[in-house]
Amino acid sequence: MVENNSNPSKLQSSYNHSQGGYHVSLDVASSQGGSKCFDDDGRLKRTGTVWTASAHIITAVIGSGVLSLAWATAQLGWIAGPTVMLLFAFVTYYTSILLSACYRSGDPVTGKRNYTYMDAVRANLGGFQVKVCGAIQYLNLVGVAIGYTIAASISMVAIKKANCFHSSHQKDPCKVSSNPYMIMFGVAEILFSQIPDFDQIWWLSIVAAVMSFTYSTIGLGLGVGKVAESGKIKGSLTGISIGTVTETDKIWRSFQALGAIAFAYSYSLILIEIEDTIKAPPSEHKTMKKATLISVAVTTVFYMLCGCFGYAAFGDLSPGNLLTGFGFYNPYWLLDIANLAIVVHLVGAYQVYCQPLFAFVEKTAAEWFPESKFISRDIEIPLFGFKSSYKLNLFRLIWRTIFVIFTTVVSMLMPFFNDVVGILGAFGFWPLTVYFPVEMYIVQKKIPKWSTRWLCLQILSVACLIISIAAAAGSFAGVVSDLKVYKPFETSY
Repeated sequence: MVENNSNPSKLQSSYNHSQGGYHVSLDVASSQGGSKCFDDDGRLKRTGTVWTASAHIITAVIGSGVLSLAWATAQLGWIAGPTVMLLFAFVTYYTSILLSACYRSGDPVTGKRNYTYMDAVRANLGGFQVKVCGAIQYLNLVGVAIGYTIAASISMVAIKKANCFHSSHQKDPCKVSSNPYMIMFGVAEILFSQIPDFDQIWWLSIVAAVMSFTYSTIGLGLGVGKVAESGKIKGSLTGISIGTVTETDKIWRSFQALGAIAFAYSYSLILIEIEDTIKAPPSEHKTMKKATLISVAVTTVFYMLCGCFGYAAFGDLSPGNLLTGFGFYNPYWLLDIANLAIVVHLVGAYQVYCQPLFAFVEKTAAEWFPESKFISRDIEIPLFGFKSSYKLNLFRLIWRTIFVIFTTVVSMLMPFFNDVVGILGAFGFWPLTVYFPVEMYIVQKKIPKWSTRWLCLQILSVACLIISIAAAAGSFAGVVSDLKVYKPFETSY
């Protein structure tokens, strides 16, 4: 209960809305600095810890992209590959710390909360930059949803192909259409997308994080086994050799590799939303700093091991995906387990990325149509065996279902959309991971223009901009190549 609350109806209104993914602050609770049930902003007590935040981050960061790092390392070689991974680990950690400091405006303990990335930009920079940030952030979230649908279907196809190869002793080409598997993934996401908000998917994030470790470890183990079996470490100091590919292809591939590594670390677009699930005290910024350190350290170790051992096993012939590129054929049952783990992980990762988008649309709809019962009304449905009931919101049910159907159809229509997502990611990496965090931090900490610290931050920003442009160029080249053999709705692997 909120002490001395004289308006219980207003309290209940806030509770119901919060369950729907958008919130109404309580003036009473806010003025009293929170209570046993509510935080200082009048919302239900946040329950997130350093471990749940770490699970959210790991779920978002260690995507199936970890399995393409052997290919990325092969393009760059033994010197540049690991060096680039370490550099991006540092940049991601550093800019994430800057961004997490922007969760509260003013005082880091009692200042006004910024619930979303856009809120933080609005509070610190304002103006046109807020619209630019929102457009880039939500366009990227849509792109990630489409990319994850494609990636999950490829892993499901890989399970079917691995079993087919085993039964035919690798004599049958085993062509499999990815469309039924995209539909299956879409159906699963329609169900999971009805989880009301970010706070309530912590368990899904933990399951997904465990799955990411499972398939990453299997990929690593198969790479180590391959090196041990051959008795030699493949690869070169400068990466894939001219002759195996043309000079032009070498350049484009190197750019794509930079992009693949950069985007593999990127999770800034949902960092503020993750921080908004953390309980206080201690301050959210301190908890997020620990969670970021744990997550980036764990991620970097896995990335280095998977990328390097995969390259050591296959050298210039490193497949685009260690577990679906069929660099390995046996043990087929282990490949099945790994690819199943990828699918389960992507089901969770899809939700981690899409919940902020869901919440934004629902909050905006509630602001535009405050009297609409279709948007605000919750229908209570009793859950068999549980004391609590599920609150069904018709607007949430319909709009989220339409969104999932849209991402699934686009995935089927443009199955090479990973390259397009690469372009979106290239344009999203610099502004969301570097530019906005740096500029907001400069404003918040009042760092003088042309001071040493200001110059260092600007140099970091410009360097990352150059990398983003190079990665976008590489992705454009990939799209041009894919269009040469493109047939809509007719993709098989």
